[in-house]
Amino acid sequence: MGRASRDKRDIYYRKAKEEGWRARSAFKLLQIDEEFNIFEGVKRVVDLCAAPGSWSQVLSRKLYLPAKQSPDSKDSDLPLIVAIDLQPMAPIEGVIQVQGDITNARTAETVIRHFDGGKADLVVCDGAPDVTGLHDMDEFVQSQLILAALTIVTHILKTGGKFIAKIFRGKDTSLLYCQLKLFFTEVTFAKPKSSRNSSIEAFIVCENYSPPEGFNEKDLHRLLEQIGSPSGADDLDCSSGWLEGPNKVYIPFLACGDLNGYDSDRSYPLPKSADGSYQSLDPVQPPIAPPYKRALEMKKASNHGIQGVEKLTLDP
Repeated sequence: MGRASRDKRDIYYRKAKEEGWRARSAFKLLQIDEEFNIFEGVKRVVDLCAAPGSWSQVLSRKLYLPAKQSPDSKDSDLPLIVAIDLQPMAPIEGVIQVQGDITNARTAETVIRHFDGGKADLVVCDGAPDVTGLHDMDEFVQSQLILAALTIVTHILKTGGKFIAKIFRGKDTSLLYCQLKLFFTEVTFAKPKSSRNSSIEAFIVCENYSPPEGFNEKDLHRLLEQIGSPSGADDLDCSSGWLEGPNKVYIPFLACGDLNGYDSDRSYPLPKSADGSYQSLDPVQPPIAPPYKRALEMKKASNHGIQGVEKLTLDP
């Protein structure tokens, strides 16, 4: 599919390039904010699985840049935004980048040091695994990624803070909802207008972080195992089956964004210039070190008849 064809078939992809966003996913966070006002009173934010950086861009434009441009602004009062990912990411104004593993305790310690010993008001995570098309498998892997994000959330999020993360809807969604309700008084599933109806993705909006009394971050996995069992600690089979029937949990689910706005599943006509042509824009920021870089090098080498393709490396 050519770029002009994709611009026509995906309005948010086109708008992202026109407005300077690195990915169309920026609109999803903006629409969640329209519904939940998640940025109110936020001074310290952590963006997990941040690359290529569209959500970090939103945080910079909504929090850092307005504060910096204020005539009364001081460096000590500027919001602090920390972005974490295993992959490198091009710089964004006002965003501190940490290249690390969100499941590693040292990563949490690094974030807290950047906050001068304080904790975050908001944690967002738009991470997702490479999907296989097998929905049960994709949903399971995604839920494990969310629980990995929750591991770092319990270390760096302050009491009363908020957590936003991508989920894949499926039969075990009720279990994930109950697990997150252990830590947040308000948990809502949201579907932004910019998220395709054909996609199983949605976003979980967790508000008012309130961990159980006496909770120790190192005991997170034991606590989550117990919530998955109707009989408590004696039965550690973490399953959502008991949440059906009389125990069924109904999850709050909201649509976000202007319902009269752009439809992500519809094709829109391309805007024409004065001469009647259409010029497709390049992406704002191509990936710096994509995991498919070696495959591209090998394909380019084979197209040019280069011998010794196996000697190609990712080293600069």
